[in-house]
Amino acid sequence: MKIAVPVTHDNQVDEHFGHCAYYSVFTIDEQKKIKEIKMIEATSGCGCKSNIASELSALGVTIMLAGGIGAGAIDVLNRNGISVIRGCTGQPETLVRQYLDNQIKDSGISCSEHQEHHGHGH
Repeated sequence: MKIAVPVTHDNQVDEHFGHCAYYSVFTIDEQKKIKEIKMIEATSGCGCKSNIASELSALGVTIMLAGGIGAGAIDVLNRNGISVIRGCTGQPETLVRQYLDNQIKDSGISCSEHQEHHGHGH
């Protein structure tokens, strides 16, 4: 299993999927342990308009643990076989471990596209 997380330069989950600095891609083994972490630099442009969904899909990513993310980006990721869990925060490695322990649930909240100030309540 491979899990991607949009990350800031400070190694935190980015609250704005389309503006993240890079993506951390976690390879998970059969024992639900992190086997490898690969960093992928985010390409310029909004997340839903970039080709990041197909790039991540080509790497075998099937889960995206995201902070704030819009419906357009979710649709593109879903079409590329990637399920999205919204409303994630914190340090990516800790978050992935929590997800693997079934401690992370989707917030059910999508961002409005290209909104400057998000009301996530984090």
